[in-house]
Amino acid sequence: MPVQQRNNVKVLGSGPVTLVFGHGFGCDQRMWRFMLPAFVDRYRVVLYDLVGSGSSDLSMYFQHRYERLDGYARDLLEIIHEFGQGPVVLVGHSVSAMIGVLADRMEPGCISGHIMVGPSPCYIDGDGYVGGFSAADIDSLLDTLDSNYLGWSRSMAPSIMGAPDQPELGDELVNSFCRTDPDIARHFARVTFMSDNRKDVQGLTTPTLILQCTDDLIAPLEVGDYLHAAIPGSTLSLIENTGHCPHMSAPRACIEAIEQFLQPYGQVPDAL
Repeated sequence: MPVQQRNNVKVLGSGPVTLVFGHGFGCDQRMWRFMLPAFVDRYRVVLYDLVGSGSSDLSMYFQHRYERLDGYARDLLEIIHEFGQGPVVLVGHSVSAMIGVLADRMEPGCISGHIMVGPSPCYIDGDGYVGGFSAADIDSLLDTLDSNYLGWSRSMAPSIMGAPDQPELGDELVNSFCRTDPDIARHFARVTFMSDNRKDVQGLTTPTLILQCTDDLIAPLEVGDYLHAAIPGSTLSLIENTGHCPHMSAPRACIEAIEQFLQPYGQVPDAL
């Protein structure tokens, strides 16, 4: 199975640096559309869908391969090898940020920079760590997904999106969740919310920008602080925004922070 077909890979623009955009749970590559015009004229932009999401090839979703986030990380490495040119910077939303970290650990040097949008290395509180959820919270969430995925999607997606002044974005996320195969979504949710990548992020030396919303149901401020402390030399940028998807609800603020981070790559507009 060609990688391009498996992950519905699309390549836009051109430039000496490649930006690879990875989406979060229940989403697909279309969620990046508000930010793309700022980059396609200066960068090679690679978009893809995680297997099981969007327009990826669902026949390639094997539970044994995607029992852990490592399977998605191996897919990402294949995409980088086939479509990346020059330095590769990963723009990863939510779980894709940790998929990028795992890919970096598997093959150091394959990723030249991480831009993490609403990342979380672990969702469950414990041992002085604040992830935003108790173990009971996650168990309840997964039980609800198992029993009524579509109902959960309709009730939770607007809260995850936030953006109370842009209700159409909440509707879009509901529709995206509901388009996902329920069996795949339930499995991916369990893999995502039970993951613990704190050891993987500790001491990561790749340049990293952490984009953290000031009010995020999924990744509270403490998570951004944790990552900033765990990754030496990282930059933490707070986005004044309610919700977990600032690339959709506050794209201009995200673009400005990303442009600043990309300055060392030499492709930043003169206005900055």
